[in-house]
This record gives sequence, C-alpha cells and structure tokens, in this order.
Amino acid sequence: MIYNLTIELVYADDWNVTIEIDSDFSLEDLHNVIQEAIEFDNDHMYEFYVARTERSRDREVFDSQGEEIYTTTLESLYPLPKARKLYYMFDYGDSWLFKITKSRKKPHDPVTDIHYPRIIKEVGEKPVQYPEWDE
Repeated sequence: MIYNLTIELVYADDWNVTIEIDSDFSLEDLHNVIQEAIEFDNDHMYEFYVARTERSRDREVFDSQGEEIYTTTLESLYPLPKARKLYYMFDYGDSWLFKITKSRKKPHDPVTDIHYPRIIKEVGEKPVQYPEWDE
C-alpha cells in the first residue's frame, strides 16, 4: 500500500514535503528518503521516536545503532498510539528535528509505471545543512 507522509521541520521556517511511500519501507528507508528530499549529506547519526510532543520524555526510540531501524516498517508502526506522533532527529549536534504525519487519506495500491517513493508536494525553501557563517 502507498501512504502519503508529510515531513516538516519542527524548529525552522516553513519547509515541508509530502511524499508517497510504500508502506513496507523500513525506518532506515524513510531516513534515506528524507535525506534525499532535503538534500543533506547523510553524514550523521539519527533516530526516530514516537511521543506525544517533540520534547516528551516518554517516548519509544528507534536509533540508527539498533536493529529495529531496519526491521520496523511504516505498516507496522501505523496507526500510531492515540495522541502520539512520529519524529525524526538527524545530527545530534545541530539537532535537525522533523515531524512526520501520515495523511488521513486512505492508503492506495501502487500505480503502474510510477516509481515510489516520490515527492508530490514541497513547500518553502530547503534549509542549508552547513551554512556559511559570517566571521
């Protein structure tokens, strides 16, 4: 099945992207899709977590060092527990935090001749991973 996911930066301007992605993709696959969409260098550790808010201490964590990142699929994760959201933290130093929201739109079968995952909507300017700082 194909899900629509919106990925948005939590503490930044207004960049977000909506993608269609296969429900059998793992969290590792989703990490790679996000990296490609935002055009970052894939050069830091990361984690996904499920929590009420981005700052909740009560959270279920899937980090890049664990096996679950490769075995947890979107299909096994959704639906999320009530009042919980999925977050993606990339680069613990710069703390790029994204909220991932699954559309209420019903999942659908893949369409022949369409390559998934694919971006179906992008809003705002992509942030620069390593901006040049004035001295």
